[in-house]
Amino acid sequence: MPHQKTPDNPPARLSLISRHLAPDYPINTPYAVERLPDTVDTSLLPKTQIRAISSSPTMSSQPPHPTLLIPGPIEFDDAVLQSMSHYSESHVAPGFVATFGETLSMLRKLFQTTDAASQPFVLSGSGTLGWDLIAANLIEPGEDVLVLGTGYFSDGFADCLAVYGAKVTELKAAVGSRPRLPEIEKALSEKHYKAITITHVDTSTGVLSELANLSALVHRVSPDTLVFVDGVCSVACEELDFDGWMLDGVVTASQKAIGCPAGLSISMFSGRAIKVLEARKTPPASYFASMKKWLPIMQNYENKKPSYFATPSPQLVHALHTALSQIFSKPLSERFARHKETSDRIKKAVADLGLKQVAPNPDDQAHGMTAIYLPETVQIPQILPSLAKRGVLFAGGIHKEIVTKYIRFGHMGVSVLDPSRGDIDRAIKALEEGLSECGYQKA
Repeated sequence: MPHQKTPDNPPARLSLISRHLAPDYPINTPYAVERLPDTVDTSLLPKTQIRAISSSPTMSSQPPHPTLLIPGPIEFDDAVLQSMSHYSESHVAPGFVATFGETLSMLRKLFQTTDAASQPFVLSGSGTLGWDLIAANLIEPGEDVLVLGTGYFSDGFADCLAVYGAKVTELKAAVGSRPRLPEIEKALSEKHYKAITITHVDTSTGVLSELANLSALVHRVSPDTLVFVDGVCSVACEELDFDGWMLDGVVTASQKAIGCPAGLSISMFSGRAIKVLEARKTPPASYFASMKKWLPIMQNYENKKPSYFATPSPQLVHALHTALSQIFSKPLSERFARHKETSDRIKKAVADLGLKQVAPNPDDQAHGMTAIYLPETVQIPQILPSLAKRGVLFAGGIHKEIVTKYIRFGHMGVSVLDPSRGDIDRAIKALEEGLSECGYQKA
């Protein structure tokens, strides 16, 4: 049943996100383990850093390093990283303005929109900034929002909305699942919501939410309700048709399947959403995240005209331009198919090891990551160092109900699209060997 959102304890949520458990960084980092619950025996962690490296021949231009296979940031192509070394230039110089304009136009192709009324935004910030864009600009205090709950990140979206004064109702699914269409239809029939939010892939559980039929349902049952999507872990690896599915906003980030270093908040908003922005009764509730301030800037850059509100990062925009150019060197359909193919192979390997996924239903499983339950005899501080010794980095769990019970394997971007790197084969082999080293044998 839907329930009204009550603000969570922010420190508690921050402690959850710190549990990625990369063993190479044992003290005071986002991957730290000192914040683990008392039930985890941290004595099992290595006392010194392990710097196992990838032997991939195609990575020779990068310093030797373990292969990063967490659900973002991902491994980056050499050309993208080299774009970051672009010489310093003004954010209103003709060359940069042209690059930024082309980048915004390519984003239209990535989100699959040809509607001139839609508008892409690229701002300096993390994917989380996308939540603020929606909450501060497209929802006014006291308006109702229905949040579909699939894990840690949908909870975060709800928290952000509540901070800006939205009246949030969460329709939560069991861990590893998603709300079903009949439940959503019932909730929409009981109350008018200004917007509904869907986390396309919740990175905490690997749950993939269905979008096409869900959006069609919203437009049929509550046609005035805006449809917003958190696509941080889905854009560029999951099918997403902005126009065809009648979406009003999709927010994402640079460091996942798009394949660009972290630091850019990337989003697309429909003409309907822009009209809602322009008709606000109150000013946007943020200064830096004010879409009213950024809208003319983005429009000018896309039209190759210099403009200024706050300074963008030229180097990151160059990297994004390179990443998008690589994406469009082949059809998007081929990219999505390759991610699905690789995901199916990984999930079969997981099943062959006798392991279960957090998302048990194949229809609910993401194609850019896999959340894997560990055997009861294996603990996270055992398996992650074992994988790291083999040159592979996975992430620990962050969903509060199962945080010590599972690990997460990210398979997006160049690691999937360039088989010559051997990233996926090496990771599957490392998982098998690492579990054996931890004393696990399939029954």
